[in-house]
Amino acid sequence: MFNSKNAFMQKLIILSFIIVSLLGQTACEKALDVTPPGEFAPGNVLTTDKGIRSVLFSAYAGIQNPTPSRYLINNAEVTTDVGYNTGGAENLTLSQLINFTWDASLGTLQADVWAPTYRTIRDANIVLENIANVNTTDANKKLYAAEARFLRAYGYDLLYKWFGPVPLRTSSTSEATLARATDEQMKAFIEAELTAATTDLPDPGKEEAFARANKGMAASVLAKFYLNTKQWQKAADASRQVMNYNYYQLFPAYQNMFRVENEGNKEMIMVHPCRNQDGFGNWYTAGALPPGFKTSAQVPEFVWTTAMANFATQYRMRSGFTNTFDTINDKRAILLLRHYTNTNNVAVNLLATADNVRSLKYWDNATVGNHSGNDVPIIRYADILLSRAEALNELSGPTQEALDLINQVRARAGIANLSLTDATSKEVLRDLILRERAWEFYSEGLRREDLLRHNKFISSAITRGVTVAADKHKLFPIPQTEIDANPACKQNEGY
Repeated sequence: MFNSKNAFMQKLIILSFIIVSLLGQTACEKALDVTPPGEFAPGNVLTTDKGIRSVLFSAYAGIQNPTPSRYLINNAEVTTDVGYNTGGAENLTLSQLINFTWDASLGTLQADVWAPTYRTIRDANIVLENIANVNTTDANKKLYAAEARFLRAYGYDLLYKWFGPVPLRTSSTSEATLARATDEQMKAFIEAELTAATTDLPDPGKEEAFARANKGMAASVLAKFYLNTKQWQKAADASRQVMNYNYYQLFPAYQNMFRVENEGNKEMIMVHPCRNQDGFGNWYTAGALPPGFKTSAQVPEFVWTTAMANFATQYRMRSGFTNTFDTINDKRAILLLRHYTNTNNVAVNLLATADNVRSLKYWDNATVGNHSGNDVPIIRYADILLSRAEALNELSGPTQEALDLINQVRARAGIANLSLTDATSKEVLRDLILRERAWEFYSEGLRREDLLRHNKFISSAITRGVTVAADKHKLFPIPQTEIDANPACKQNEGY
């Protein structure tokens, strides 16, 4: 994915939107009867290196647009025991997710997941269909094709996690009416595409720009795919493959890992790149800030300025989750705001209200309006370590190797190691890993898939009092707009 600090690449992404719109011209083109001259004419754009790169970067942009990331994070967390929300216009959406009352008309399913992901798939298909005719080196052809296959596979993996099997569109000219793939077809396609893409992708750190695809990124997406589909041996092996690149490592200080000045660190395997401007900003903090936030002794370097937005909506954390932290020793708790001073210099105790602690994981002192510059992590090296530990436990029960992997993450957090006397059975260690993942990955949008994998998504909701939670909620409904446009795409059961 593109380097968020690279102005040249941003220009190419903007150009890509123009190019893709040209490729999609129909009625307007006929009405105007104009053929744009030059290398970016529709007849020429897909034969030039710059043109095909622009379409490729459009594919990256579809999957990476960071502004909706706050929805992807919140959608995946307010449905769980970690996230909560009140206030503002966004609560109209998030309250439906909190209460499990969503249906196929919920706008975020179409706007923030389905539509941008299928745009990425469309653009990746265009690259793959035209790459043989591009006037560039054979090495570039192989690289662009590998990136396109990776992006397409990642897009389908994302859709699969949210909706289950979906229509597999592997051509830009696919029929508008297309049935959903079977579960086996879906899984086989994702696995095959990620495996194939890895061959021609560069080694980690050798990609042209940070956040563009590399072998480690593809292997990591594959490891998480195997984990979420409970293919334990394959998950363990793919995680080991990532580790064997000997490139990735845990960032020493958890509380500093997400800072703008530390972007590109070797823990971040895959990210949504962000910067302080419209179209690229990370909006999460603007919703997480409590009313009138000025600063806090907890994180004194975080100081609000009048240039920063503070949303009416309030992204909050559930007390049942935040109360599980060792707030004295666990360094991960530092970014969970519990007390602050407001702009009237009055001390405010967020703990006085239930479900009111705030995550300031993405604080940026240079925020402009809504737009913080912090990259949003998709996969971190800590995730790979914990994924291998989980897979090993499912295969063989508690082992010292599994505990050593978990303890790398715990040591960075500043808390005591787990031992075999703590992990007395497969079931006990399974629960310890799930708890560790909650502490490690809050505000990163992973909790829903973790609870689903551990078969606790529905039972957890019922425990919180969401009595309507049922098996149908393990998948979101296909957006109604898609059902209307594609009658062959049948709705998920129960919606």
